[in-house]
Amino acid sequence: MSLVFETIQTEGLAALSYLIGDDEEGVAAVFDPRADIEIYVEIARAKNVAITHIFETHIHADLVSGARELCSRVESAKIYLSHEGGAKYGFAHEKVKTGDQFNLGSVLIAARHTPGHTPEHISYLLAEIAHPSMPWGVLTGDSLFVNSAGRPDLLGEKETGKLAAQQFQTLRDYLALPDSVIIYPAHGAGSPCGAEIGDRLSSTIGYERPFNPFLQFADVQAFTNFALSTAPPIPKYYPLMKRVNADGPEILGGLPRVPGLPPKAFKKAMDEKAGVLVDTRSMLAFGAAHIAGALNIGGTPMLSIWAGSLLNPDDSILLVLENDNDIDEIVRLFVRTGFTKFAGYLVGGMKAWDNAGHPFAQINQMSVFELKDARERLQIVDVRSNREWKGGHVPGARHIFLADLSKRIKELDPKQPTALYCASGYRASIAASILKQAGFAEVHNVPGSWHAWREAGLPVNQDQKAAA
Repeated sequence: MSLVFETIQTEGLAALSYLIGDDEEGVAAVFDPRADIEIYVEIARAKNVAITHIFETHIHADLVSGARELCSRVESAKIYLSHEGGAKYGFAHEKVKTGDQFNLGSVLIAARHTPGHTPEHISYLLAEIAHPSMPWGVLTGDSLFVNSAGRPDLLGEKETGKLAAQQFQTLRDYLALPDSVIIYPAHGAGSPCGAEIGDRLSSTIGYERPFNPFLQFADVQAFTNFALSTAPPIPKYYPLMKRVNADGPEILGGLPRVPGLPPKAFKKAMDEKAGVLVDTRSMLAFGAAHIAGALNIGGTPMLSIWAGSLLNPDDSILLVLENDNDIDEIVRLFVRTGFTKFAGYLVGGMKAWDNAGHPFAQINQMSVFELKDARERLQIVDVRSNREWKGGHVPGARHIFLADLSKRIKELDPKQPTALYCASGYRASIAASILKQAGFAEVHNVPGSWHAWREAGLPVNQDQKAAA
């Protein structure tokens, strides 16, 4: 017999889910599955176990839960959800409350109410059946992260104070666990569900005790002030994800089908406004030639977050791809934040579009040296987060966070040449495509952006650098 323990990392969303089981008994549980659930089925087959339990630590805000999808695929499994804090759901499941225990061969799983990030949040202690009072691990969900903790402000101002007080107590309760207990959180570095989450995927209570800044407070108010002041911007799609996951995500039975459309049919679909046009190619390819009016969200794992932040999941999507073979991976990234409607993709991509004689638009790519030399005549816009901006920025730049650009676009002069930068150029290219859609005459993206600016040793605005 050997313990089966697999960590599944979802890049971009920085989500962590787990498959834990016993290969002698042939059983396993999945915790906090993502929407594209094939990976759990594949791991279970490779490890010779059957998925019998599907647990959620809480109602997720950052991605579509895969619990219903996975349950429909493995009919022997049941979904287990916390009803602590009065949580309600719109689909079949088993109730879990603090103190409930589950046996998976030699593994004992014990539920423990850990509110604060959400009212219903529940964590799962892991122990050997032979030593039930000596846990060796804990699946902390979004309550305790490496070097951080779950934010308490996702349910609105009226609930924030109460949740912050609960989170404060929850973190103190974790400190009662032995130092040897390993923590397995539901998110890693880069997730907006917590501030400055550490790079490691796991840690221990003993390590977090002296080094995690959220564990260093002796009173609730100081903790609350710190938690709120360090929290990153809340992506606008979070409230929608909360509702979808509580009501029950649609069971898709696999990835949505996307019809391939040759250039003539694709143009007809565009003319008939069959969907929102999204170009998922790299910033350089998009800048060189793209269909006018396209939004550039590059096909990296970050697509899931920015699609959720900028698009409406009720709208159908028309896709332009780097390569036709990328279609499944691109759709998978969309599905993770609730996008399931696709009007089609351009068969053959921009090469086929060009060969068909259709017009294309361009966005100039400006080096950081060109930006430095031309900045007196440019409208320079930094689309990074507040925290990034305060850490230093290009002299003369103005700050508009990418997620706020569309609603603040009137603050900019569409007749003035505009250069956009972020950390690397990815978000800046999204911003550039938004300005082009809005009719800005001269738009420049800066590849490499802030990283390139700093590496080149160019001047940095020092006014707010100390606030980083």
